[in-house]
Amino acid sequence: MRSLILAVAFSVTASVAFAAADEPIQPIQPAKVANAAMVELGKKLYFDPRLSKSGFISCNSCHNLSMGGTDNLKTSIGHNWQKGPINAPTVLNSSLNLAQFWDGRALTLQDQAGGPIANPGEMASTHTLALSVLQSIPAYVAEYKKVFNSDKITVDGVTKAIAAFEETLVTPNSRFDKWLKGDKKALTADELAGYELFKDSGCTACHNGSAAGGNTYQKMGVVEPYKSTSPAEGRVAVTKDEADRFYFKVPTLRNVELTYPYFHDGEATTLTQAVDVMGRIQLGKSFTKEENAKIVAFLKSLTGDQPSFMLPILPPSNDATPLPQPFDK
Repeated sequence: MRSLILAVAFSVTASVAFAAADEPIQPIQPAKVANAAMVELGKKLYFDPRLSKSGFISCNSCHNLSMGGTDNLKTSIGHNWQKGPINAPTVLNSSLNLAQFWDGRALTLQDQAGGPIANPGEMASTHTLALSVLQSIPAYVAEYKKVFNSDKITVDGVTKAIAAFEETLVTPNSRFDKWLKGDKKALTADELAGYELFKDSGCTACHNGSAAGGNTYQKMGVVEPYKSTSPAEGRVAVTKDEADRFYFKVPTLRNVELTYPYFHDGEATTLTQAVDVMGRIQLGKSFTKEENAKIVAFLKSLTGDQPSFMLPILPPSNDATPLPQPFDK
């Protein structure tokens, strides 16, 4: 009897795995934490505004974990209330990307983590200043030593810890994932019809894999030119080639109902608008109102379990901590 039960269980598991493997989008797997202490340190650093020159901008400012890992702004606001040139991509499931940033100029999450700290339009600090702030805080020195066995805090350690935390920010168990794993009641008829339209129209040529995107660079405006009013229409930084203008990393569609507005310039304010524009300029297809609504219904089924954790209590500064500089003179 036991062998029969095991055989049946294996058969069901295998059939579900086969069904999922046969689809262009794959389920997201839960995060595996290799070093809990490093993740906890990275979480504190992610939420700590003292990494910025002003003392009030943190990683979470533009990649708010209460708002789908982004800020729901057309373009983000940085130091001295500067308006950024490009829409902030979600940090959720960013570990599944082939590279980071819209132009892919950072190959890893660790590479990306150090950029905003020293960017004059974002956190506007310097690595030297940020490290001096952290080094002046005894609790950070002690926690850093526990993780890295060193009394000296370095950029490499800080960015490694932030990346370790960001690697935990995956969103498994969406209703679509449950459907992929065999729960045929997880999706409505309209959502299933939307998924079939999504596949049949060619959307999965770019939006595939477990992140439903993030694994290729594509030109925006294949069938007809994309007209943008944003300075973000520049070229892919990793090539610096004029021929690569309007080539961007394909964004993930996971949790897309939470990450509005859409596109690199934030020009699409709703999923309905985004589906309409992408259909026309990428596929040469004009979706009817009903078709559009079904695709949007499917896209909303991609929202998974959001990261859930206790907000960190940040260690206090002391008399030796450099004062923030809220406004440039």
